[in-house]
Amino acid sequence: MKILYAGSSQSSSLILQSLISSSNEVIGVITKPDKRSKRDSIKEPSYVAKLAEKNNVVVFKPENLDQNFKKIITKHSYDILLVVAYGKLLPEWLIKSSLKETVNIHYSLLPKYRGASPIQSTILNNDKKTGISVMKMTSGLDEGPVFVYHELKVSAPDNKNKLEQKLTSLCIKNIHKDLENICEGKLIPKEQDAENISYCKKISKLSGKIIFDEERSENIFSKFKAYSGWPGLYFERKDLKIKIHGIADNNNKDDHLIPNKFYFTKKLLIAKTMNGSIVITHLQFPGKNVITSEDAANSYADFFRD
Repeated sequence: MKILYAGSSQSSSLILQSLISSSNEVIGVITKPDKRSKRDSIKEPSYVAKLAEKNNVVVFKPENLDQNFKKIITKHSYDILLVVAYGKLLPEWLIKSSLKETVNIHYSLLPKYRGASPIQSTILNNDKKTGISVMKMTSGLDEGPVFVYHELKVSAPDNKNKLEQKLTSLCIKNIHKDLENICEGKLIPKEQDAENISYCKKISKLSGKIIFDEERSENIFSKFKAYSGWPGLYFERKDLKIKIHGIADNNNKDDHLIPNKFYFTKKLLIAKTMNGSIVITHLQFPGKNVITSEDAANSYADFFRD
């Protein structure tokens, strides 16, 4: 089976690796153009580009999926175009370019959580179950009929990174057989349930802003797990943006007697929430290293006094 692969993310590169290591032939990779990091002026290739180049797979990095790119890609022949976290919507001509099928892997049980942040949405909504959808690619956003679902139980400790790793492993376990069955016509795609469509919210840096007395404790814990890695959580105090690197339950049942928004008890930094309080175990002031609650109690006690 000849496969043209489209992807950019780290998880996508792991799936690409499994395909390269298989008996299938990956004839090329479409990925995002090289991007400058915030700390460096040197442009960095995507995870998928790095892996492909390491394995001598042809890499395409088009700025636009336009007619110029069409002239290049249509010189190649492939059975399957497989799309996994590429980062762009595909034009109709590219969707129809494969000999047999264009397939997209989506990290939710469609039609639930169409869009770019299904893993975060799963955690924010405290879902007990998620999975991957192997779908027929269409021009609409995650609207295509689904060939097959693979389900996964969500565990309470799962944050975004951990759940993404589990879903990627689930995909790697099943994708080879799924593609084989699709090529042989053994899997017939079924339309999504139109009555249960939902969409992900767009995530930005502001998504991680916490105003403690306007949030319920359980929602803060969910956000901490959902936004691990990026954008992370932070709060603002006295014109400073302070990042949150660790939180825990507060077992002090008498905290409602304390009027302060922030206070220290046994050198633990407590933040009052809408319905209780939480412990900020690790935090980071602008331009500083990550510190513990105890460090904050020793060095920033006055800063947290109302």
